[in-house]
Parts: sequence; C-alpha cells; structure tokens
Amino acid sequence: MIDMESIWSAKIAIIMIICNLFSIGIGRYAIKIRGLGPSIPVLGLEGLGLPELLATTSLGHIIGAGTILGLRSIQYL
Repeated sequence: MIDMESIWSAKIAIIMIICNLFSIGIGRYAIKIRGLGPSIPVLGLEGLGLPELLATTSLGHIIGAGTILGLRSIQYL
C-alpha cells in the first residue's frame, strides 16, 4: 500500500503554488490578445479573463508536475 505522506506533502503543495504563480506571471505579459472572456479582477490583474487563467494554470500544473518529478528523481523530496 502506498503511504499518503509519500504522495502529497506541504512541500509539494508549495512547489505547485509557486509554479502556478510563475506561470500566471509569464502569461500576464506573454498573452497578446487578452480579455476576450469574462474578466476576473484578482489582485489588480485587469484583463486577465477566465480563458487566460485556465491556460496559465494548466501550464503551471505541467511545470509543477515536471518540477516535482525532477526533484523526486534526485531524491530531494
């Protein structure tokens, strides 16, 4: 049986949050045509709509999963 502590921990959550915030920050400046969908005014990010948020957090999860797998492969986590 797999121990739940080995699958999920606070370190993994923090890594995923950081990767998502990093991705949102990059997407804020990299997406050229913004604001076509409904706007989500969070933390002063005007023009960042639902499609942009979904796209950037999807990328953030991919980056986060790769980071977590990489850190686990070198046995840092």
